[in-house]
Amino acid sequence: MLSFIIWDIDPQVFSGFGLLRWYGLCWMVGMIVGYRIVFHIYKKEGIPVTEMDNLTIYVVLGAVLGARLGHVFFYEPAYYLAHPIEILPIKLEPSFQFTGFSGLASHGGILAVLLALYFYKRRYKKDYLWLLDRLMIGGAALAGFIRLGNLMNSEILGLPSNAPWAFVFTRVDQVPRHPAQLYEALFYWAICIALFYVWRSRRFQHNAGFIFGLGMALIFIQRFLVEFLKENQVAFEDGLALNMGQSLSIPLVLAGLVMMVWSLKRAPKPPAFPAAA
Repeated sequence: MLSFIIWDIDPQVFSGFGLLRWYGLCWMVGMIVGYRIVFHIYKKEGIPVTEMDNLTIYVVLGAVLGARLGHVFFYEPAYYLAHPIEILPIKLEPSFQFTGFSGLASHGGILAVLLALYFYKRRYKKDYLWLLDRLMIGGAALAGFIRLGNLMNSEILGLPSNAPWAFVFTRVDQVPRHPAQLYEALFYWAICIALFYVWRSRRFQHNAGFIFGLGMALIFIQRFLVEFLKENQVAFEDGLALNMGQSLSIPLVLAGLVMMVWSLKRAPKPPAFPAAA
């Protein structure tokens, strides 16, 4: 008889206390881990770590707001047009309820962070590509924890599977499924480690934008592939050859590849900040 992993985790850390949910906790832990990674990079490169305070505010606001609005506009615009208050983490009907952000789209988060960093760069006169290269490493770590939060919420389900590691999400149904959230989390953390070692090698330290482009390409290639093992998130995707996640991933993969080639072909520039001795 086949044996599967039974997954029956309450999304609330403490049952009956809706303000503290595993999903939000995973976001928080991911942000802390991502922050510590970039903090380590700043120290190794001799950059004043005090500069990270304002940068963190820009990145966090961009990531959260962009990911939320990305879900609203990419996946369920009609619903949220009819229920605009639910763009916030609350419901008013049938009674007031704190829901947390139950829908976040990584594509929207990426685009919003890019925009937030542009404003940060203009205000504080920093090198845009230098920032992107370093933040991509911490961002990959954060993305892994976000997918772990999806696993804790029993959401973004995989297709049915008879693999021995299949999960039965009992809060949804009794069907064994690919743990697609876990696949993605492990991919993101592997990408984070790979990018960190590319940075540490200093091989591309004069090719600003290379690490960012490599991260974009790897992240959205794996996203495109793992989507084949997922259930569609919204009904309109059922009639599409590629679902929304895959369609949004293709231009980002291409953008990453173009950035890599461009960074290698342009005249090498010294790092924006001198490395520590």
